Amino acid sequence: MKIDRMDHIVLTVRDVTATCEFYQHVLGMEVGIFAGGTRKYLQCGKNRINLFEQGSEVEPKAAVTVPGAGDLCFIAETPLPEVIKHLESCGVPIELGPISRPGAMGLMESVYLRDPDNNLIELSNYVEL
Repeated sequence: MKIDRMDHIVLTVRDVTATCEFYQHVLGMEVGIFAGGTRKYLQCGKNRINLFEQGSEVEPKAAVTVPGAGDLCFIAETPLPEVIKHLESCGVPIELGPISRPGAMGLMESVYLRDPDNNLIELSNYVEL
């Protein structure tokens, strides 16, 4: 078997509205609504983050569903210095960085922050060598 790519991940969150506001306003993601209008997701490029509100998860689900357990890395098209300025303008503190880290396709320059549920978010640019 050969896996081609990841389609989506699922985050369990305390407040879907607050999560959507953060990811839309701070990270520029689009908010979508599943057919039936009861569940939301975040779209970024060809990837999706499906959202479960804690206590209202849909089966099947992970064995342990808790807000704040995520550790996500996003590759930004925007240069990192502009990303940092944008985060500052949104009042989002940077927890660490800029710092160099290895990524799936080479060396990255990254900053780390937290979303409303305390998930760790890494925003990165690949370093041109």
